[in-house]
Amino acid sequence: MREKIYNTIEPYENESKASKAYDVIMIVTICLSLIPLLFEKQTPVLQIMDKVTVSIFIVDYILRLITADYKYNRHEALSFVRYPFSPMAIIDILTILPSITPLNGVFKALRVLRFLRALRVIRALRYSKSIKIIVNAVSKQRESLLAVLAFALGYVFVTAIMMYQVEPKTFNNFFEALYWATVSLTTVGYGDIFATTTVGRIFTMLSAFVGIAIVALPAGIITAGYLDELREIKEKGKKESQE
Repeated sequence: MREKIYNTIEPYENESKASKAYDVIMIVTICLSLIPLLFEKQTPVLQIMDKVTVSIFIVDYILRLITADYKYNRHEALSFVRYPFSPMAIIDILTILPSITPLNGVFKALRVLRFLRALRVIRALRYSKSIKIIVNAVSKQRESLLAVLAFALGYVFVTAIMMYQVEPKTFNNFFEALYWATVSLTTVGYGDIFATTTVGRIFTMLSAFVGIAIVALPAGIITAGYLDELREIKEKGKKESQE
């Protein structure tokens, strides 16, 4: 019985009709659970909606807990102790607690994490060839991506220090300078903090130009990796057809 429950609630490639139906129910429940967050005033209808969806989440959590031994392929008590500390189980708890504790107002924002539960039930993504190609491309290009990330973080930090020294009156603290450097690097430019001196404006222009290059690099790296993956798959297909 527990094995059937596990095969229904957990992703696996050859899913049954019951498993697909469970996916649909959970996705609808997740969407409905987010509706109360769109309104400042919680009407009785919204409160009922929240209680119903949270009840479904609680049942889902219990079902996953009692089938934890199947998840870890270990039919032992340790599996039931291990599961509550898994990342998705922690997310489940954080999305449930705001609705069943007196601290609902304090932790209301945590209910947004319910959207992450959708990652668990959208099983098609796990077996999608396109998703696999993208994951493989990112994995193979991780060194290049990490190098770009390191360069970007270093540039932001150095630029923030320089601007903090050049325009001490513009920034109340170093964090504001770091915020300005990040916004300038990404060429967003909110305009809430800006340079007022000539030297500061020159730094701003340089940061914007460098930001264009840094923002474009990851997209180019991932695209190149994606094309390489497609080329390898195509060549592999040709070899298999020739054999």
